[in-house]
Amino acid sequence: MQRIIAHFDLDSFFVSVEVLNDPSLKGKPVIVGGRDRGVVAACSYEARAFGIHSAMPSRKARQLCPKAIFIKGNYADYSKYSRLVTQIIAGKAPLFEKASIDEFYLDLTGMDKFFDPLQWTVSLRQEIMQQTGLPISFGFSSSKLMAKIATNKAKPNGYLQIPFGKEQDFLSPLSVAEIPGVGTQTQQVLRHMGILTIKDIFDTGQPVLEEQLGKWGADLWLKSQGIHHSEVTPYHEAKSISSENTFDENKTDLPFLNAELVRLTEKICFELRQDDKVAGCVAVKIRYHDFETTSKQVSIAYTNADDEIIPIVRSLFSKLYKRGTPVRLIGVKLSEFTTNAVQADLFSDKEKKAGLYKAIDEVKNRFGKISVKRASSN
Repeated sequence: MQRIIAHFDLDSFFVSVEVLNDPSLKGKPVIVGGRDRGVVAACSYEARAFGIHSAMPSRKARQLCPKAIFIKGNYADYSKYSRLVTQIIAGKAPLFEKASIDEFYLDLTGMDKFFDPLQWTVSLRQEIMQQTGLPISFGFSSSKLMAKIATNKAKPNGYLQIPFGKEQDFLSPLSVAEIPGVGTQTQQVLRHMGILTIKDIFDTGQPVLEEQLGKWGADLWLKSQGIHHSEVTPYHEAKSISSENTFDENKTDLPFLNAELVRLTEKICFELRQDDKVAGCVAVKIRYHDFETTSKQVSIAYTNADDEIIPIVRSLFSKLYKRGTPVRLIGVKLSEFTTNAVQADLFSDKEKKAGLYKAIDEVKNRFGKISVKRASSN
């Protein structure tokens, strides 16, 4: 059966949301990210005209475009609009995968028995734009790979079908950089081999590519023909991760309660990192001795780092807690997840921190979750 795959991508998603909130930004070079520190998380097409791109240091972006408008980012709104688009797609598509906060794959295989899948996808795109006000592009083809490449060619705010059976013809004249996953290092290797276009990849042949690039070379040769078998993974969103503790005796000891908050936060942050996700919302729950229960939550910059979430948890607890009142239970919950950790983390430079947490988590996986913990959680 011929596979039919559509790929949706919200155009310059963070910037588009900012333009919705402030229409005066439309048509201007807008950058989401820190002005002096960190890197560019997203930028408008007007900013891209100056050579600015995602992951570029903010300082360099400012040099390229001194008049660029820098915005710190409205994380709660990004999450809200992402959920809205997800809900629209979930209400229509028989099978879809949420690849990131702003990117979706739809498997429409078999729908052609009943109606035109391309026209159905065009109508879905129109519905998304009408309900959200956001620009969105899609690609339509025989695999996730081809659909994504088509989307990239359809931007901004358009759509493109790569006809079935014409995948290799479409790919041949394109630069090797058009294949998802081909980064700067691979491009350099291919360039050294005299390979500049996707046709060059095919003409070089699998044995030579595999000799130079290993299994990635063999995979690259298949992709040069539009061959890609990755399945659309059904979307099942975990609503939240939480941890709470009911005490044997009611507690009023603030140092103890704060230490317990740290312990609970470390535990769920570890679980979040194991799932390769980041959270955009934190909540704290308190149940008092008389069973009165209260909670408070706040939207945050997407993260899975203990040291960023712990101060927020402590602040929420401080605002909630009725001093001197015995506590029976406390809990911490993370929600509003996305797997788009790379894009989310572009708001600041976190490479060293990510490496540190990876090392810590490896120790925990080997020796147990309590083998490494903060002094403040003792």
